[in-house]
Amino acid sequence: MTFNDIFKSSFLESVTEFSPVDTLIGMLFALVIGLFIFVIYKKTFSGIMYSTGFAMTLVGLSLVTTLVIMAVTSNVVLSLGMVGALSIVRFRTAIKEPMEIVFLFWSLAVGIVIGAGMIPLAVIGSVIIGVILVLFSNRKWSHTPYILIVNCVDEQAEESAQNLISRATDKFLVKSKTVNAGGIELTAEIRVKNGATDFVNRVNEIGGVTNATLVTFNGEYMS
Repeated sequence: MTFNDIFKSSFLESVTEFSPVDTLIGMLFALVIGLFIFVIYKKTFSGIMYSTGFAMTLVGLSLVTTLVIMAVTSNVVLSLGMVGALSIVRFRTAIKEPMEIVFLFWSLAVGIVIGAGMIPLAVIGSVIIGVILVLFSNRKWSHTPYILIVNCVDEQAEESAQNLISRATDKFLVKSKTVNAGGIELTAEIRVKNGATDFVNRVNEIGGVTNATLVTFNGEYMS
């Protein structure tokens, strides 16, 4: 008996198993959990612009990954071919928010677990992850940080603006100061009291202040 005979008689025939019922059940659970991930993403989103396309990608990713893992677990030969095929795939889509990585891995993990036949693990794990994300996203840990940009014509106007800002805010920290022929530009991180921002109007009314701009800040972008 040659190696080819062994390969044909036992290797291929013993590893090919396919159940339409199991496939339908797995794909159904992948769809339901994918939609659950979709809802959690929409509920916890806190970025600049909500992307429906990315949210739908989470559902599709769960389904596709489930299908791939089912094929891999049912046929060893096919799994080897998929390893080679997927190794040349490169994804270059930019991730705009750090939390998007969590949802992408969550969808992939759900597809892998369901495709491997561990449906209860996928359901229980997804419920736990979803509850944690919702709780943490709705919890306000501190006051919303703001960036205040003030343009002054001289040092006297700058000093008056700083005194007013320090009295009207909980925290006032100068981040940068630019001085040129046109005047002084002061950039500061602040925490406002009870969300009140009317002090910006008072700052702009100071003699020598030409402009006052307030924007929210999350450490990565301003909006």
